[in-house]
Amino acid sequence: MKPRTPVVVAVTAATAAASAMVWISAPATAQPMTPPAEAAAESASALVAAEPASLQASDGEAYVQRPVISTEKLQYVPYDRTYKGLPVIGGDFVVVTDHAGNTKFTSVAQSSPIGELAVTPKLTGPASVEIAKGELKTVKNVEGTKLVVVTTTGDPTLAWESTINGTSAEGISRLTVDVDAATGEVIRTYEHVTDVAGTGTGWITGSVTLDTTLSGSTYSMKDPSITSLSCQDASTNTTFSGSDNVWGNGTGTNKETGCVDAFYAAQKEKAMLASWLGRTGFTSGGGAWPIRVGLNQQNAYYDGTQVQIGKNTAGQWISSLDVVGHEIGHGIDDNTPGGISKSGTQEFVGDVFGAATEAFANNANDPRDYQVGEEVNLVGSGPIRYMYNPSLAGDDNCYSSSTPSQEVHAAAGPGNHWFYLLAEGTNPTNGQPASTRCSGSGAITGVGIQTATKIMYNAMLMKTSSSSYLKYRTWTLTAAKALDSTCGLFNTTKAAWDAVSVPAQSADPTCSTTTTSPTASPSTTTSNPPTGCTGTNATDVSIPDAGAAVYSDIAISGCARNASSTSKVAVNIVHTFRGDLRVDLVAPDGTTYNLKATSTSDSADNVNTTYTANLSAEAANGTWRLKAQDSYSRDTGYINTWTLTV
Repeated sequence: MKPRTPVVVAVTAATAAASAMVWISAPATAQPMTPPAEAAAESASALVAAEPASLQASDGEAYVQRPVISTEKLQYVPYDRTYKGLPVIGGDFVVVTDHAGNTKFTSVAQSSPIGELAVTPKLTGPASVEIAKGELKTVKNVEGTKLVVVTTTGDPTLAWESTINGTSAEGISRLTVDVDAATGEVIRTYEHVTDVAGTGTGWITGSVTLDTTLSGSTYSMKDPSITSLSCQDASTNTTFSGSDNVWGNGTGTNKETGCVDAFYAAQKEKAMLASWLGRTGFTSGGGAWPIRVGLNQQNAYYDGTQVQIGKNTAGQWISSLDVVGHEIGHGIDDNTPGGISKSGTQEFVGDVFGAATEAFANNANDPRDYQVGEEVNLVGSGPIRYMYNPSLAGDDNCYSSSTPSQEVHAAAGPGNHWFYLLAEGTNPTNGQPASTRCSGSGAITGVGIQTATKIMYNAMLMKTSSSSYLKYRTWTLTAAKALDSTCGLFNTTKAAWDAVSVPAQSADPTCSTTTTSPTASPSTTTSNPPTGCTGTNATDVSIPDAGAAVYSDIAISGCARNASSTSKVAVNIVHTFRGDLRVDLVAPDGTTYNLKATSTSDSADNVNTTYTANLSAEAANGTWRLKAQDSYSRDTGYINTWTLTV
């Protein structure tokens, strides 16, 4: 059997449950009058002190609690891990509670204990720095070097970690390099410069109002409530200032004009975060970074210390709503648990914040449109990404196993498509373009961009350093479930992920008005009867390990004929060893048609297949049953959804 890595593990107050990311019905104890953040911190501390199996703890470890992040429904308590006093890279986790302090679930990056690891290096720190410098084309300076334990690259490894400024083959770089402290091998690199090639023109927003700071008789382009948010000339790192509080001349090649729109966009994003998400500021502590206009590249980037804004080929500064929103979005991603999103997800996360900022600003000169770079003809090819149809820019609409290894901007396609379907649906009625599905059938009705952004942000608060598309599916489903007890948001979130072919995960929660988890054991469920010759049942049915068969039913009515000789049965079953499963279709008269046999050699996860069956001997109308049985022990799963077309 192939190895599997758990993503998230549910826990009660001091006991780990067996299944992943499952809503917990038995609450942990908490004082009802304690302030929510304090209750969450106390509950998380009690849980961590007990060192449940889900934390993958070893002797010599300690856990550093970070500030509690509060949202409308839940509290998120991030933790870092140390081993014998050294930071553990990949040891982070998040404990999630409700506002009373009741623990709901945890999200854990580390998949196995460190065990016993020697922490005396054979390689010296200065020697490791010279090796690390070799990862860049040119080196400007080294910020610092420290010993760490790395758990993200296989076996736990003692390493020297250095952060280096300079240039790579792609341009400006701020690179963290981990060098094995025994062998001198480079085992991990992490690029902090996160960029997008030109996504807007600052002069497009027209006449705008800015909140500036007055000191004596001088105004400066500095935010009065977040003093670390300012707009500067990139050549001198000097904040724009003047005596009249009138800024820019409307010319796109003028730096001050570029700063007008950059500063406007940043302040609109700040207001969006507060209004929609209840977040104060861009950093974890409610701060921000300077925005610097004047980069001599067709580019813009965030690097952990600043946002740099470049220009298009006509020399116009590209500080529009979506480019600034995108780059600050990288900073928000960097300042939520787990740091910058990984495995091809970081650029779609940035695009979400760019789209949300553009929508919130509601600026007539740069309206909401779910295009990235629509206002800048950067190199004569129009927008660089289209969230509603990524293929228009040559990116994939649909997720595949190759997505995580693609160039990060190209890999944004499936995530952008998912977000558009979640926010606007397949056939919006508000003037936005239609969007198609990659898989499955049926229309999706969007939940609106504000709610979609809230789902995404709450998912980011469960993020760990092992983030991926597959884990974002689980986290967004968990967030949607927490935000809406009717399961409406959950069902739309799930439908959007299914539509872009991100497969169901064993860690995914389930949602119903009487909530059950994938490890519960209902034996049957019936969908509402459709009219016509097709039907879908998307209610989850757990399949007991080496147990009795379970059923999911579809009642067909209004199809006054026999079924087709080429009837289609689209089956999506989440399971950690699909060879354990026998899957049958049971006709209304009791006749059984085998769709899938068991196989001891098929160790892959999940059944996601459309079967063709000759059902022409059967009347179409009646109750059809999907039958699933797990024939062997150790692996579990559930019927996620199935569609019958007779």
